[in-house]
Amino acid sequence: MNRRAFLTGLGAVLAAPHATEAQQAARVYRVGLFHVGLDHDPPSLAAIRRSLTALGYMEGKNIRLDYRNQRNEEAAGAAARAFVRERVDVIVAFENQAVRAAQKATSDMPVVFVHVSDPVAAGFVKSFAYPGTNLTGVADFVGELHDKRIQILGEMLPLRRLLVLTDPSDPATPRLLADLLRAAGKLRVDVVERRATSEADIENVFASLKKGDADTMLIVSPKLITNFPTLILRLSLDHRIPLAYHRRALVEQGALFSYGPNFDAVGHDVAGYIDRILKGAKPADLPVQEAARLELVINLKTAKALGMTIPPSLLLRADQVVE
Repeated sequence: MNRRAFLTGLGAVLAAPHATEAQQAARVYRVGLFHVGLDHDPPSLAAIRRSLTALGYMEGKNIRLDYRNQRNEEAAGAAARAFVRERVDVIVAFENQAVRAAQKATSDMPVVFVHVSDPVAAGFVKSFAYPGTNLTGVADFVGELHDKRIQILGEMLPLRRLLVLTDPSDPATPRLLADLLRAAGKLRVDVVERRATSEADIENVFASLKKGDADTMLIVSPKLITNFPTLILRLSLDHRIPLAYHRRALVEQGALFSYGPNFDAVGHDVAGYIDRILKGAKPADLPVQEAARLELVINLKTAKALGMTIPPSLLLRADQVVE
C-alpha cells in the first residue's frame, strides 16, 4: 500500500465514529398521536408537548409529533394502521376508542394509552404491575369517579332524579353503568337512563325530556364523552339541566363542575413513558400508572344562572372556581 492510500484509509477509519455519532444525533423520532372527537383536543395533549420539551425533545430537530384527530372509532382504526405502515417509533392513543384501534392494528409496536377507564377490565393490559403486552400508560378512571360526582351533586342541590346518558355500543358501558347504579342506590338517587349512539339520538333524548324528569345529569359511556361533549353541553344548558363532567375545559365552557384527574400531571407522566420507550424500554416492562392528582372545578356563573347556591364549604374545597 502506498503512503497516500494508507493515509486515506486511516482518515476514513478515524472519521467513522464521528460520522456514526452525527447520524445518531441527527435522528428524528416519530410519535404518532391520535384521538376521537373532532370538537376538542385531548386534555393532556398540551402538557405532553411541554413535558417532552422539558425532557430535551425539540419538534423538528429530534422528534416529530404527528397528531391526528378522528371522527369515530372506524376512522381511528385507519389512523392506527397508517402509523403502523409508516413505522412510527411510538403510538400514543387517547381514550378507549383510539386504544382499541391501536390494539387491533399492532401487537408489537409500542403504544402508550391515556384517558382510559380500567385498562385491565378493558383488556388492554394483563395487570397494572405487569402489562405483558405492547401497551402501557396512564389510567385516569374517569368513569370510576361517578360515585364522587354524585356525592358532589348531592351537596349542590336536592338530588332525586339523575339523567344518565349511555351508549349501548360502547364495550365499557355495562361495567360503568353498573358502578354508577350502585353508587346512586347508596345515595337513594333515581337513575333515568337514556341511550344514544349518534348526534340525532342525543337531540331526541333532550327533546323528549319533560319538566321534572331530571335534576341533573352525567355521561357514562366513554364514546359519548369523547364524541359529543360540546353538543351535550349545549343541550344541557338549553334545557337547564346541570352537567357534571370530568375535565376542566368543559366547565370553562359552561358545565356546572368537573371532578377528575389533573391532566397537566397526566401529560407529564405520559411524556415520561414516551421518553423511556424511545430510550429502549419495552411497554410490557413499564407498569401502568394511575392518575394521582384529582381536582374539583366549579362554574359559579353557571350555578347562578341555574338559580343554584353552591355551599361555601364546597367552594373552599374547589381547586378552581369559574366566575
